[in-house]
Amino acid sequence: MKAVVTTKYGPPEVLEIREVEKPSPKDNEILIKIFATTVTAGDSEMRSLDLPLGYQLMLRAGFGFRRPRNKIPGTEVAGEIEAIGKDVRLFKVGDQVFGSAGMGFGANAEYICLPEKPGEMEGGVAIKPANMSYAEAATVPFGGRDALHFLRLGNIQSGQRILINGAGGSIGTYGIQLAKHFGAEVTAIDSTAKLDMLRSIGADHVIDYTLEDFTKNGEIYDVIFDVVGKISFSHSRNSITQGGTYLLANPASQMVQAFWKRMTSDNTVVMQTSSGTIADLNYLRGLIEEGKLKAVIDRTFPLEQIVEAHRYVDKGGKKGNLVITVASESEAQQSWEGA
Repeated sequence: MKAVVTTKYGPPEVLEIREVEKPSPKDNEILIKIFATTVTAGDSEMRSLDLPLGYQLMLRAGFGFRRPRNKIPGTEVAGEIEAIGKDVRLFKVGDQVFGSAGMGFGANAEYICLPEKPGEMEGGVAIKPANMSYAEAATVPFGGRDALHFLRLGNIQSGQRILINGAGGSIGTYGIQLAKHFGAEVTAIDSTAKLDMLRSIGADHVIDYTLEDFTKNGEIYDVIFDVVGKISFSHSRNSITQGGTYLLANPASQMVQAFWKRMTSDNTVVMQTSSGTIADLNYLRGLIEEGKLKAVIDRTFPLEQIVEAHRYVDKGGKKGNLVITVASESEAQQSWEGA
């Protein structure tokens, strides 16, 4: 089968398309023919390790010091089950599914084997939303589940005011829609080119960070959800309510500040690693099938253009999600129409 292989840490050019052995499912696994996968900012960071030194060393220790131990990147998948192990009970051949490989990676390929019941570091698989294409469904397991994870930890309540910084990416676009579903008033921060899109998915207010500093407009929020790790706690102290909550989805550059904020204020600071469950996927599927959540896709690239896809993500400015199509459009469409 074709797969993306990471030869070492570095720029997009370290990625190659290679022929590798097609996996066979173990007794507790399903074999998924992948129709769509994604490239996220997190995938880009794991490829380049262009991160603060301490965080970089921690990741090298966990995932491979000189090069990734798991050479096929990618976490999100949407596709069809081609085979199952003898102990699998929840799925059958032909089921259309979506899910995540978690920290095992391996999603940027034509096939992947995943366990029916995931372990702690594995993302899990569920039946795909009936009203989503494979490309759309592939965007949910990371962005949708991470947004849900943090908003639940923030105990978002109806009537609260939430500020989402970096709202125009994979997590933020689902975060806006979920916060609105929970009844919050949402202010979304991102660049000029994304503002109309942010309004279209439900943001009550938008701020162009290139033109306005939210800490100087006098507005106060119950929750500040920093998706991109750019907010200064000291500068934003007058923009959050007493006892308000900071949610940090990408805390690599904020850890020292975050621990100090916890010790010296009554604000709650949440920077817990997300570990989504199959129950979360099913919850999101329900909202999607009710028409309450939709995917935002900026661009799609075929698997063969994985280097170009990573270059695009590296530039910044991605609107929502970037999808990698693995099967041909006609093959995916035939499976979609046959559902």
